[in-house]
Amino acid sequence: MSTLKIDLYGDTVCPWCIIGQHRLDKVLKERFPGLAVDIEHHPVLLMPDTPPEGSRIPDLLKARYGVTDPSVAFARPHAEAKASGLDLDLNRQPYAYPTLDAHTLIRLARARRTQHALANAISHAYFMDARDISDADVLADIAVQHGFSRDEVIALLADEKERAETRREVARSAAAGVKSIPHFVFNGRLAINGGRSEAELAEAIRSSQTGPEAQ
Repeated sequence: MSTLKIDLYGDTVCPWCIIGQHRLDKVLKERFPGLAVDIEHHPVLLMPDTPPEGSRIPDLLKARYGVTDPSVAFARPHAEAKASGLDLDLNRQPYAYPTLDAHTLIRLARARRTQHALANAISHAYFMDARDISDADVLADIAVQHGFSRDEVIALLADEKERAETRREVARSAAAGVKSIPHFVFNGRLAINGGRSEAELAEAIRSSQTGPEAQ
């Protein structure tokens, strides 16, 4: 059986992305247990202008969307996460942080075959543990469990060449037409995005293996 390639575009501070990653893993485990899968992550900066100290999410919601009660904005992702067994409470994490460094480590983890696990771990640290995932020490705490040494992480995140390469990857994601995240591409030919259900993800997996090329 051939390997299913899944290109996954997202950001580590995107609520729908952690839901999408959780659902993808759940669907693969429960409905396609024998399927060989290669998941490659591609960076998207949801809030590229986030200052180094972070931005308060309630302030962002009010400034961008006129939302004065965050619970209104959180209701749907909370319900969707709960439906798939993900204990997501967006009230745990009051800040949005820059994600370029997180994406740099995720990019470099590809060669170590720990990319998907590291991406999941960083998202978990941000949403579930309310950690500052722009902090090099925090990222080192996470990455040492996924094929990196602490000193290596600190050095890589201080390397402007590595950061520049991640910015190029972000530009390539935009050039690929990715506008809504999470964005999934199955076997290079079937793309879906946004808060898709488990059933929709399962159908996309089946169709990418047997169906005609999708638009």
